[in-house]
Amino acid sequence: MTDDVALTLAEAFDLARSALQRLGMSEQAARALSRATVDAEAAGRPAVGFAHLADYLKALAEGRIDGRAEPLVTAPVPAVMKCDAMGGVAQYGFEIAREELAAKARTFGLSVFAAHNSYTTGELGWYAGRLAEDGLVALAATNAPAMVAAAGGSGPVYGTNPLAFAAPLSDGRILLVDQATSATAFVNIRAAAARGEPIPEGWALDEGGRPTIDPLAALKGALLAFGGARGANIALMVEVLAAGLTGANWSLDAPDFLSGSASPGCGLFVLALAPQVLAENFAGRLTAQAERLSRHGVHVPGLARTEAKRQAESRGIVLPRQLFDSISSFRRNQP
Repeated sequence: MTDDVALTLAEAFDLARSALQRLGMSEQAARALSRATVDAEAAGRPAVGFAHLADYLKALAEGRIDGRAEPLVTAPVPAVMKCDAMGGVAQYGFEIAREELAAKARTFGLSVFAAHNSYTTGELGWYAGRLAEDGLVALAATNAPAMVAAAGGSGPVYGTNPLAFAAPLSDGRILLVDQATSATAFVNIRAAAARGEPIPEGWALDEGGRPTIDPLAALKGALLAFGGARGANIALMVEVLAAGLTGANWSLDAPDFLSGSASPGCGLFVLALAPQVLAENFAGRLTAQAERLSRHGVHVPGLARTEAKRQAESRGIVLPRQLFDSISSFRRNQP
């Protein structure tokens, strides 16, 4: 649309950073969250880019995020890094730890980052992808306030509890899988509600536990796990990694990330592996395998992401005018 706003990546970064700092977020935290936001938008993931930044801004204004929080990062054993986000954002704690986390993985063959007490983690693939860009193989898991019903249940007990996996190819691209354990991501339900469009069958239940294709009813009810009991089992595995091992709130105990004044207290678990310790020429072998799978008609996730980001570096990104205006004018006293 002609009313959309075209921005260079530098302009987009400044838009996000300025909005966050206007609401009192520290410069370093704002820079970390802004980078994650722009990276998601540039990679073609707008639902977890600037659209989700609006959730962060509202949460910051209403007290669900402590914008001045300084993450506490400790190393109880050499290969493990623990992070208390102190009610702030997970991106900041990860940025503080990432370089050392990668160095530990290269030294010990693997390393773990376990964070708790944060707002939502945003695009989960961003964390695994950053480590893949460092030449590592990474697995990431996070939880969120309960919004997904388990098999046989009618009420929400898990977050969408996504898993992300990333690995480097030899040509600078990365393989990246980033998917929720729910039948769809929460942002897709919300987007359908905003458009006034029905959602597919099998995505959600209404408040009474009945299947629904009404996104507004779904927002009051619960999402469904993908694959029934098998998807719910994976959601439980993610819950153990992201909440159990990190000390974060279980999804059932996590406050709403869209209302109230309390942080959801979510968790983030990241495992980094140094492939050269286990397999010689891993990146080259994976590149050849990805090309072979492509010749078989297989979609290899993540490969287009690198190209999308490269194009965004030269072409920039485009934001809807309403979203651009909202972020540009966001103030603490907004309702």
